[in-house]
Amino acid sequence: MSQQTNWVPTSVDLEKPSAARAYDYVLGGNHNFAVDRQFVEKLLLVQPEVKRFALMNRSFMRRAVLYMIDQGIRQFLDLGSGIPTVGNVHEIAQTVDRTSRVVYVDNEHVAVAHSQLILENNSNAAMVHADIAKPGLVLNDQVTRELLDFSQPIGILAITIGHYILEEHDPNGVFAAYREAVPPGSYLAVTHLTDDFTEVNELTEAMKTSQNAVLARTRSEVLSLFGDFELVEPGLVTTSQWRPERESDARTEAEDGLYAGVARKG
Repeated sequence: MSQQTNWVPTSVDLEKPSAARAYDYVLGGNHNFAVDRQFVEKLLLVQPEVKRFALMNRSFMRRAVLYMIDQGIRQFLDLGSGIPTVGNVHEIAQTVDRTSRVVYVDNEHVAVAHSQLILENNSNAAMVHADIAKPGLVLNDQVTRELLDFSQPIGILAITIGHYILEEHDPNGVFAAYREAVPPGSYLAVTHLTDDFTEVNELTEAMKTSQNAVLARTRSEVLSLFGDFELVEPGLVTTSQWRPERESDARTEAEDGLYAGVARKG
């Protein structure tokens, strides 16, 4: 844990690991606790590729944001954004165009508190504390409405968040609400855990002991999250196989573990 503790909200549950804090640890961040670090070490025993999954996923996110920027997108809605580490969405987008606007959404207390701290002086980026499985709350939040113009195309980022929306929370309905809220010309980027290429039962069982259970889905199930949005080339592949910067960067599906795709609303 960091020497400074002003980012630690009093409401943090230190008894159970958090997916956002565990992800932060895997990416080399310091906004996590012993319970999260111990949890990651246990995950690595049942699924040694966990770290690779996370790194390939993070690289995909960067390429997807830059792709959307190239298509003229200048505002982003990042669902389940987690704890901001170096190279987050607002840094990527605002490096290209400082007027780019980003709304982050998460319900993990450390993610929210730390995001609010680092975005304090950034008038074009903000954090909304909400459950992304309740799109009405997210889309109608005052911060969301003030920062994003829903008459202009928006880039929706659903990076490693769909598998946390269990069947009882109607994932297809949740994604449909976000898709319907944005105008034509908008984009949706998704990464999602799958067991199509590698066995992840032990991983999903381990996640049940954290604050965040997950559900791996098949290719057709992940495809359904895009609705009638049109996938851009190369379609729904795995994270490292989506427009790699170098051909040598592409890995096998089993090494990635996550489906990845970007689609456009026509």
